[in-house]
Amino acid sequence: MWSAEIEARWRELAEEVIIGMKEWRLQHPRATFKEIETALDGLLARVRARMLEDAALASLARNVSAASPEERPKCPECGQGLEARGEETRSLTTNYNERITLKRSYAVCPACGAGLFPPG
Repeated sequence: MWSAEIEARWRELAEEVIIGMKEWRLQHPRATFKEIETALDGLLARVRARMLEDAALASLARNVSAASPEERPKCPECGQGLEARGEETRSLTTNYNERITLKRSYAVCPACGAGLFPPG
C-alpha cells in the first residue's frame, strides 16, 4: 500500500513541476493567463497520472482473491460475488493524455460468467 517510496516519488514529481514552471515562466515572461494555465496543466498531468496510478494500485480492489467473500465486488449483471481469475494488465489514458498501467485481478461471476476488471 502506501509507502515512503511512493511519497518520495510524489514529492520529487511535485518539485519537478515547481522547477519546470519557474523555468517556463522565465522563458515566457509575457505569457497570457491561458498560456500559463496550459503550461501548468501540462506539467501537472504527469504528477496527476503517477498519483492516480499509485493510488489505484494501492487499492484493496486490486486483488480480488485477497478480499473476503463479503468484500469482493459483485457481478453487475446478477449481483453474485465475483471470483478471481488471475491478474491482467490494463493500460488507460487519463484526461490529460497520460498513459497509466494497472495490474490487478480479473474477476469472473461463477453464476453467469460475466467478467470484470475491478475499479478503484
